[in-house]
Amino acid sequence: MNLLRKIGVPVAAILIFLGFWEFLVWVNGWPNYVMASPSDLPEAYIRFWNLFLTGSWQTLWRTVAGLGIAVVAGTLIGMVMGFSRISRDGLYPLLVGFNAVPKATLVPVLALLFIGQHNFNTVLMAFLISFFPIAVSVGIGLSTLEPEYRDILRSLGASRFTIFRKIALPKTLPEFFGALKVSVTLAFIGTNLVEIISPHGKGLGALFLSGQTNSNYPLMFAVLIALAVLGILLYYAVVALERIFAGWAERPQG
Repeated sequence: MNLLRKIGVPVAAILIFLGFWEFLVWVNGWPNYVMASPSDLPEAYIRFWNLFLTGSWQTLWRTVAGLGIAVVAGTLIGMVMGFSRISRDGLYPLLVGFNAVPKATLVPVLALLFIGQHNFNTVLMAFLISFFPIAVSVGIGLSTLEPEYRDILRSLGASRFTIFRKIALPKTLPEFFGALKVSVTLAFIGTNLVEIISPHGKGLGALFLSGQTNSNYPLMFAVLIALAVLGILLYYAVVALERIFAGWAERPQG
């Protein structure tokens, strides 16, 4: 029953959303070159199914690669900030300032720095836009570690790595996975920025740009739905990992 609820409620919510979208288009009498309806999308998927398959794979693997690098780099930066007050005071302004810069402005800069390296530029942008929440969450989790636990382990001769593995890491996992859920969607934004803006873009972002150029609005909306589906799948992959490694932190709800 619990499994049925977990599957049925999200599916019902999606169906209600699609029904409302269809109703909204029908009531206003919008043609598909103004607002495509869900019933307009199957034709686009059938007509361009091969482009959707290849584009989805290209977008997905670049996003996952950038997110993976963000996990490693963000965790390391967070550890540095969490264990050192001086590093935290020095790095936080830099991270906040960099995160405040609109990432769309970095796309032409990367394109000039790494001419022709579309895959590298796309993965790099996915990393740059998604590592900040991870670094901050890990840094906050480690900096708020109870000093009593740390002092006890140090008095027993435990190394800094042992303290991290035994106490700091388990304590930080809930915050880490919470930030990772946010970073998943941000990584997709970074990937699609490069795919759309870059003159040699590939993936679903390039397919969206092709639909825009040819005024094929059903194709554009079909790409948006495909991106949403990929984001949902990757999000629930993170949720599955969270239940494996940090399921103990989840509190039962009444």
